[in-house]
Amino acid sequence: MISLKVIARLLDYPEQVLFDHQQALIEALEPASELDLHHSAQLILFIRRLCARPLLDAQADYCELFDRGRATSLLLFEHVHGESRDRGQAMVDLMAQYRTAGLEIDSRELPDFLPLYLEYLASRSAAQAREGLQDIAPILALLGARLQQRESPYAVLFDLLLALSGSEVQAQALETQVAQEARDDTPQALDAVWEEEQVKFLGEQGCASAQQTAHQRRFAGAVAPQYLDLTDALTGTKGR
Repeated sequence: MISLKVIARLLDYPEQVLFDHQQALIEALEPASELDLHHSAQLILFIRRLCARPLLDAQADYCELFDRGRATSLLLFEHVHGESRDRGQAMVDLMAQYRTAGLEIDSRELPDFLPLYLEYLASRSAAQAREGLQDIAPILALLGARLQQRESPYAVLFDLLLALSGSEVQAQALETQVAQEARDDTPQALDAVWEEEQVKFLGEQGCASAQQTAHQRRFAGAVAPQYLDLTDALTGTKGR
């Protein structure tokens, strides 16, 4: 699914190359038959609005949204296992899944980083991609509901992922639950977390390091998506 690769890029840390070649992203969506006209229009509008902003503002907002607190973390297992030992085994299992597909991670991101997982699904068949999205549909809905509560434009990307999954799970159904949650991105909440945490997983260093490096090429041996020729690059992968 071409749209999964586009959404993966949009959920990654925003960089100048994305802004410079926004039109290539939009043109790549033209043959994306998995999106209806309404969803395609939503995605194009998100691209145009994001890329119309000053880059530094977009980067600062991205860090504020996805790297402060855990509620909106893009690390999938954060929402399933937290810091339990089960998370380590889940990472190993996911890495094995990538390798079985002939893919090797070649970046500093953890394997459960959502944009990375979406790129993996984009290399699978449409049926496999939908199944993979259905596996994480409850997480997508929860993240979408939390982003809607924060009035973030990124919420629409999670609605689109749920639509692509064909799942009946909806972010709107979680609005009441999310409204009752205590925010974990306030200065007080963050101070409490830093007091308790002594060890962090490798790769969870925030925007100052992990988010600003190795975003363009994620899998060794991959056809790395290039914005200069994105239409061709998004049509398939040789094995990442």
